[in-house]
Amino acid sequence: MRIMAQVCMVMNLDKCIGCHTCSVTCKQTWTNRPGTEYVYFNNVETKPGLGYPRRYEDQDLWKGGWKLDRRGRLTLRGGSRLRRLLTIFYNPDLPTIEDYHDPFTYDYARLITAPAGTAAPSVQAHSTLTGRAMVPRWGTNWEDDLAGAPERAGQDPNLVKLGEAVKLSFEQVFMFYLPRICEHCLNPSCVASCPSGAMYKREEDGIVLVDQNRCRGWRFCVSGCPYKKVYFNHRTGKAEKCTLCFPRIEAGLPTVCSETCVGRLRYLGLVLYDADAVLAAAATKDPQDLYEAQLSVFLDPEDPTVRAEALAAGIPHDWVEAARRSPAYALIARHRVALPLHPEYRTMPMVWYVPPLSPMADMVGGPGGGEDADAVFGAIDALRIPVEYLANLFTAGKVEPVRQALRRLALVRAFMRSRQLGLTPSADPRTVGMEAADVEDLFRLIAIARYEDRYVVPPAHAEDAGRLLAQHSLSGCSLESEGGPGMGGWGLPVATRGDDGRTHLRVLEGRR
Repeated sequence: MRIMAQVCMVMNLDKCIGCHTCSVTCKQTWTNRPGTEYVYFNNVETKPGLGYPRRYEDQDLWKGGWKLDRRGRLTLRGGSRLRRLLTIFYNPDLPTIEDYHDPFTYDYARLITAPAGTAAPSVQAHSTLTGRAMVPRWGTNWEDDLAGAPERAGQDPNLVKLGEAVKLSFEQVFMFYLPRICEHCLNPSCVASCPSGAMYKREEDGIVLVDQNRCRGWRFCVSGCPYKKVYFNHRTGKAEKCTLCFPRIEAGLPTVCSETCVGRLRYLGLVLYDADAVLAAAATKDPQDLYEAQLSVFLDPEDPTVRAEALAAGIPHDWVEAARRSPAYALIARHRVALPLHPEYRTMPMVWYVPPLSPMADMVGGPGGGEDADAVFGAIDALRIPVEYLANLFTAGKVEPVRQALRRLALVRAFMRSRQLGLTPSADPRTVGMEAADVEDLFRLIAIARYEDRYVVPPAHAEDAGRLLAQHSLSGCSLESEGGPGMGGWGLPVATRGDDGRTHLRVLEGRR
């Protein structure tokens, strides 16, 4: 057994209101610069929908993640090392800019400087990549609140699998928001796909980063990531991705998207796992068993043997104690209400989700708004968001873990609402494998958790500062300043608008 620690995030989809504050703050912090106009390390999708980039979940199209060969061994879906070598100058499994979106802006100054006239001044969208006038036809939030759902939502890969089981008629329509960042996987296919070894997973906290000095822009990491959360900076010729705000994590602070989340739906904490068991779990034959296989990799921080082994492996004592208080571990392994996103990709993702419950609970009548647990349990299979659809998202199509998580969430809601109304709870926690203390603990965690309970992130140790600094200097984070490492060399032509109001294409030279 080789114990390692990983920073893990859990998002409660019941609380996401689709405000996109996380996307805006992440954009302003990390990708608000030339070359990353189309890049969103954090984006919020409306489900059902095609997502960002378009149909990123269709691995028959994009060849991302892992699969098992005839001998049951893990192999990249994108092909062998020889195939990648033969296609190193032409990678056919890449989304185009149309699949992401051609980023656009407006000449806002015209609204102010336009000469007086009888008609109100208007402006036309123009591409921030080429500067040419354009008509926007796709974007990261194009399907926000089911916009255009009748035309496009039926192409959602998770919905296609259900066939005629779901109809997108007005009376039966459903939706929920799905915030997404890099999964910082235990078995990342982007790292394995990189020919130059620029992608790496940090040993101390499991964060997956890109060494900008070693990156050669082959873009196999982009096609290798099944979540399409690795991007190509068309100006620097380097790959970039979500860093999980590692400078903040090292200081014991939550990520920017977590800090600014209006719905308080994100949880951050450490998870201890057995690194020697990861590959065997990822190679589980039946995709529907991958959820349980990944759970078996996680180690109980309350176990004295695990704590002793963790300390012997060099994990600091305060990190082990932080793992004991981790809200992520509690939601994932103790209460089992959080589920991984597409475990069938076999990357062992470390951003998990509490499935949405609100649309179903609103259907249930009765005094107190649905405190009758039996009525709630009976409605789970008839809710507008089909359990089968959630299973296609979170458990490779296996319905029972999703149904069990929803039953536990429903019981917590029914049990605590009855208690607050002074009624005798009709719900018995033992029907879903819980005790009354478990119900109260889960309620405090998902309903009224304080800041320090949602974010349990121990800071990096001072004695490790030299090693961490050396790693960061090697990674060459190009996201810090215009002249930072990785920003040297000649970029691609960038569209700029001159004083004469005309668009010019010029090449910007980075400082060396």
